Amino acid sequence: MIKEMKVAFFSTQKYDREFFLRENDKFGFNLVFHESHLKEETLGLAAGFKVICVFVNDCITENMLIKLKENGTELIALRCAGFNNIDIKAAQRLGIKIVRVPAYSPYAVAEHTLALILSLNRRIHKAYNRVRESNFCLDGLLGFDLYGKKAGIIGTGKIGKLVAKLLSSFGCEVYLYDAFPDKDFKIGTYTDLNTLLSSVDILSLH
Repeated sequence: MIKEMKVAFFSTQKYDREFFLRENDKFGFNLVFHESHLKEETLGLAAGFKVICVFVNDCITENMLIKLKENGTELIALRCAGFNNIDIKAAQRLGIKIVRVPAYSPYAVAEHTLALILSLNRRIHKAYNRVRESNFCLDGLLGFDLYGKKAGIIGTGKIGKLVAKLLSSFGCEVYLYDAFPDKDFKIGTYTDLNTLLSSVDILSLH
């Protein structure tokens, strides 16, 4: 029965357990969480589990896949969009199915990018520590207005385009570079890489 399905999670944090356990109320799987990475030394923790769930720092080699297959693993679920950390061809030969996260919120990443730009510019991380120590000196904390500055975006996929929109709304002059420019994207100006790198005040890589 599906409710007897055992799933071993690796490289987990508290929030992984919280969200997966909450969702599992609908399914009743047997979930086991490990904080350790999946590697040669921890393969024993996956023994007997038809499904294992791993993250970006769990590098799974062909030799590991062979041992996982011997231990009963039939499916590996990646908690990430990328799959460069697993030997896909070896998994196919062994008949182990691989699934991954098909997409995630580009808005969350774009907004976080803007938050990092603002934090670095205004030294918010340093100011926070000073205020905790009742030190209100502004030395070394002065940033600059984003308005009127030249911002460069390298890579104009979903996230890069959203970052371009956000920076444009701050009044930045936006320059773009991509190996495959989107001619229908009307925010910013596409240029060659050398021109972009030599002329912008802010650079964001996507």
